[in-house]
Amino acid sequence: MSVAVPAPRSLTIVQLIPALQSGGAERSTLEVARALVAAGHRSVVISAGGRLVEQLLAEGSEHITLDIGRKSLASLLKLGPLRRILRQLSPDIVHARSRLPAWLGWWALRGVSPRPHFVTTVHGMNSPGRYSAILLRGERVIVVSQTLRDYVLSHYPWLDPSRVRVIPRGIDPEAFPYGHRPDEAWTGAFFAELPQLAGAPLLTLSARGTRLKGHRDAIELVGELRQRGIDTRLLLLGVIEPGREAYVEELRKLVAARGLEAQVAMTPPRADVRDVYAVSALVLQLSNRPESFGRTVVEALSLCRPVLGYAHGGVGELLAELYPAGRVPPNDREKLVERAAELLRVAPPIPMLQRYRLADMQQAVLALYEELADQAPER
Repeated sequence: MSVAVPAPRSLTIVQLIPALQSGGAERSTLEVARALVAAGHRSVVISAGGRLVEQLLAEGSEHITLDIGRKSLASLLKLGPLRRILRQLSPDIVHARSRLPAWLGWWALRGVSPRPHFVTTVHGMNSPGRYSAILLRGERVIVVSQTLRDYVLSHYPWLDPSRVRVIPRGIDPEAFPYGHRPDEAWTGAFFAELPQLAGAPLLTLSARGTRLKGHRDAIELVGELRQRGIDTRLLLLGVIEPGREAYVEELRKLVAARGLEAQVAMTPPRADVRDVYAVSALVLQLSNRPESFGRTVVEALSLCRPVLGYAHGGVGELLAELYPAGRVPPNDREKLVERAAELLRVAPPIPMLQRYRLADMQQAVLALYEELADQAPER
């Protein structure tokens, strides 16, 4: 006599994030959404929208446009619409990935019955205080590195460590295959589009157009390498974004002041980042403040491309484990130039990655959701 095994329960998961334009938190949102759909769950993202919405929808999730990330008193007006949306959706879990959406979600859930579980992810080293503390109020608090776990526990001694789960971001080894090299057609088109990058080893810094990402250090690095007789090129990938025009203009003036107009290119975010990394002699990670993780470190090393970065925060944690030769003391420009010269001359071998796979991250988050779904929500 066979015993029927009940089918896994389909869950409705709502992720809250300010927008879907670019960034690590946004990419993680899409990656988890994709895994939810593949597992037969209902995946809904609420945000102000952005260029990643098209991909989100194509991969089977739903998107509801609501500006829940604008730092303004006017955002309180979104509380009512958000509560109505959550009542209509009746989700099992609401997962907030940013502070203001977390506050709005927290308040909105007080008027939703039955009450969903509340999960948060701390993606960065936010300034400690009452505003940031909302991200520690989840029934489960996901952090993306051991560095970040230590950070939140040191600043919030009331936080129960058992609620905190370290789930590192991950990359798809098939999307960033070891030893990948782009074909001649792509390579020719790339250097035809950005001719100033041809003719010398390429350094790539892929980051949003914010001051903490180290764009100025990368520009100064190219200038100081030239003073040592080492010719290089620099791509600031992703620095051009709506609303960042003034910052980009500052960088252009710095490039001109150093006489590097023929060696430096700046672009918006690109879909071919894998091939860009693959033709790079060095991938840079020069954030001048500690970051919680360093996805570009993992992506580049997965391709077997050397990484040079400041040894603090999650980037330092990754480099210490995966590529110690790429570490330099934070904001030490002299050491940065010396190490860049060394890696351009002879880079130590890079083994295939055995950790930080995308599937590992997705499975861990879905397991957390399923664990909570079997429990009564906290009040």
